[in-house]
Amino acid sequence: MANKELKKLFHLSALTVIQYYPEFRTYYNRKKEEGKHPMSILNAIRNKIALRVVAVVNHQKPYVNNQLIAA
Repeated sequence: MANKELKKLFHLSALTVIQYYPEFRTYYNRKKEEGKHPMSILNAIRNKIALRVVAVVNHQKPYVNNQLIAA
C-alpha cells in the first residue's frame, strides 16, 4: 500500500521544482515535446526527487547541485 501523505508531498515537490528549478523545467518541457503524458513526466520527476532524498539520507551529506558547480 502506498503512503498517501508521502505521495502527496512528492507530487507537490515535483510541481514546485518544475516551477523554480531550470533543470527540472527543461526536463519537463523536453519530455512534453516528445509527446509524453504530463502525469508520466511528473511521476519521473517524483522518482528523481525520491532518489536524491535517499542518496542524501544514505550518505549523510548535504545535497550539492553539480550543475551549479560546473557552470
